[in-house]
Amino acid sequence: MSKKNLIEKNRGKLTVQKNAHNIFSSKKKYFYPNKIDKTIEIVIVPKLADITRNQKNVGIMFDEILIFKILSKRYSNVSITEINTGNDLKKLALRKPDLVFSGVKYFYFADGIIWLNDYLELHDILYIASNRTALHNEQDKSIAKKIIQKANIRTADFFITEPGEHQNEMSIPIAFPLFIKPLTGGDSRGVDTNSIVYDFLSFQAKILDIKRKHNLRSLVETYLSGKEYSVGILQDHSNKNLEAMPIEIVAKRNINGHRILDYDIKVDDHEKVIKVLNSKIFNQLSDLSKNAFTALDGKSLGRIDIKMDYRGVPYFIEANLMPGLRKGYFYRSCLLNLDMSYEQMILTIANNGLSSRRIHSCIDNTGLSSH
Repeated sequence: MSKKNLIEKNRGKLTVQKNAHNIFSSKKKYFYPNKIDKTIEIVIVPKLADITRNQKNVGIMFDEILIFKILSKRYSNVSITEINTGNDLKKLALRKPDLVFSGVKYFYFADGIIWLNDYLELHDILYIASNRTALHNEQDKSIAKKIIQKANIRTADFFITEPGEHQNEMSIPIAFPLFIKPLTGGDSRGVDTNSIVYDFLSFQAKILDIKRKHNLRSLVETYLSGKEYSVGILQDHSNKNLEAMPIEIVAKRNINGHRILDYDIKVDDHEKVIKVLNSKIFNQLSDLSKNAFTALDGKSLGRIDIKMDYRGVPYFIEANLMPGLRKGYFYRSCLLNLDMSYEQMILTIANNGLSSRRIHSCIDNTGLSSH
């Protein structure tokens, strides 16, 4: 493992040590007696040199040092561990912490890909968020929409395509206007002013743009012109109840007069996020999001994106079963609906993880690694 800094609490101050395996660990002797005697490892992977690139094997983005400080207030043994090799992962399993708090989906190793949560289940270690099956369900937006359709949950008509696949307007199975975005990926990457198309030439141009810039197929949907919402989901493992926390997201109108929550708006934080006050809409959003989360086999936490049509009817757009744990939509849904502070949110997620049960009684060993 490369040299990392270990920052540990020492008489109320932070000191720095080098060549440590745990980047950021707390020492038991400095804890107060009322702390819960649990061991939590915050597992991370090396960050990309280019922070603007999408790190595909990481689903939940968070500030690990801030998470460490929060969890250390309640739990007796908290550490941050960077996984670089398969041997690092084996050592984690041998330490057998009570909970792994991580946003990592999978690891790239020489002998293939290992999915973290599958590996943890095999070794009977608790974790936050959903398992690999659920993450696969939501990662490909077309698979998620098919599951949603099968569960009789409303979602816009759609098809997938790439340049050259649809040769003329007659070959397109749904009517214009259409909304086009990459088949996979988050943060509205690939979504811009040109995502709404009204004719075949614009359709061709947008799917070519997505292929060139992102090397992905396109998901093409019936355009929904109504309001946009995101619903945070928290699962209470003590009783299996789901807490739905809807928020409305209002983007500025673009040069074409449309409100599109595109990549630039998200990055620059130019959208408004407001509480849903209308009880009828609140209940509609809550019911749809809970049903979608359940249909996708979500666990612990997630976010369901919903959009209205011109009549005010809500439709499932997409799901994020590993929502970011910075100050984004998931946190704001907790704040606006439950008056929950950031610290309370993190502690709630950890507590839910510690109280969760095994979703699968066993996992096929061949499912752990894929080549």
